[in-house]
Amino acid sequence: MTLMNCILLASALMAIGVYGLATRKQAVAMLLSVELMANSANILFASFAHFRGGPTGQVFVLFALAITVAEVAVGLALVMLLYRRHGDTALDLASEARQ
Repeated sequence: MTLMNCILLASALMAIGVYGLATRKQAVAMLLSVELMANSANILFASFAHFRGGPTGQVFVLFALAITVAEVAVGLALVMLLYRRHGDTALDLASEARQ
């Protein structure tokens, strides 16, 4: 796999993530879209580290994955709270949670 193929793969994942984030109303689907975008950035970091020969990008990917796991845990906790309170995970209901 060449660097150009990795860049194209990451670009496709980023485009799918942005499209999902812009069109979805459900919180879980939006979290999945954000995860796709984060994984596309991780693919870029790992591929540039591989083709440049240094371990720096791979170490950065490990830290980014750890932060992403924490983000998912907090996001799913908020989705569960939204579902318990309103019976649905539509983010339109989240504006009512402030009141």
